[in-house]
Amino acid sequence: MTNLVRSASLTSFAEMAGACALDAHALLSEVGLPSRCLGEPDLLIPAQPVGRLLELAARRGHEPAFGLRMAQSRRLSNLGPLGLMLRDEPTLRHALEAIVANTHLHNEALSLQVEEVGNLVAIRVELATEDGKPYRQATELAIGVMFRTLEVFMGAQWRPRLVCFSHRAPQRLSLYQSVFGPAVEFGHAFNGIICNTADLDAPNPGADPVMARYTNRLLGTSPRRKPKVSDRVREHIVLLLPRGHCRVEVIAQHLGIDRKTVSRHLSREGTTFSALLNDVRKDLLNQYLEDGARPLGEVAALLGFSEPSAFSRWHKQLFGTTARSRFTTRAGWLAGRS
Repeated sequence: MTNLVRSASLTSFAEMAGACALDAHALLSEVGLPSRCLGEPDLLIPAQPVGRLLELAARRGHEPAFGLRMAQSRRLSNLGPLGLMLRDEPTLRHALEAIVANTHLHNEALSLQVEEVGNLVAIRVELATEDGKPYRQATELAIGVMFRTLEVFMGAQWRPRLVCFSHRAPQRLSLYQSVFGPAVEFGHAFNGIICNTADLDAPNPGADPVMARYTNRLLGTSPRRKPKVSDRVREHIVLLLPRGHCRVEVIAQHLGIDRKTVSRHLSREGTTFSALLNDVRKDLLNQYLEDGARPLGEVAALLGFSEPSAFSRWHKQLFGTTARSRFTTRAGWLAGRS
């Protein structure tokens, strides 16, 4: 069976190829991948040609750390549904459990294993392709993306106890040490990251249990093999709302297409960006009301409103009543239950 990977795995490939004076589209054609995979992050492509592509680019571009350099620009949003799931996990331990169970949503060739021994934990990252060959660049890309994910929970200043690669060391280690810290080893028994067991239980300050429940429900009902554009837009709305960046042009950029193309796809699927945005906001608002743990102003911000007045206008338009009256009524009902 051919292992597939989302073409989002090639995020920043074109930029890196250009920096190395390479023609990204010509390289794609040479390994049998379509050019459109650079602009359609949810396109499912075979993992083995991706590995060959990165090796080819590294060799011809004379850049032995091609894959690692690609990883430096990655964000959770590049992981698509998997990144959406990880964002609100309460601890790094929960996030790693989610990655192990759901890596296939992003890359079917990637396997992860978390092993705790004493006060250390090893996060093993391995790639499996049909030809069984080791792909150095793809491995370094995967380790780099995992490291970026750990930084989300641990902070930008965090460094692991050890980052290890099974392949031989490059001539220059400066980039690896600047990214991972001084503890980097090559020729190791496995590829992965070793950190303190205590790191696993560090709380995620940005975790939102209401958003986590909503995300799990959303991903549990969305088709993963051939997601509709409206499904992907909805997922990005959930991802971007709390950050205040939830605009159609921003989502279009994440999807690798322009705003008009997003609107055209949504129209074909019988909806609009505004309708999807309102649906997500209404669903989340109901869950925040049910949860009853956050004040009105905080809920407004989590729903992507920069000002409470904008939230109040939106609420009055959709529900015919003020948000404060609903929250007051709900708070009184909750108090009566306690």
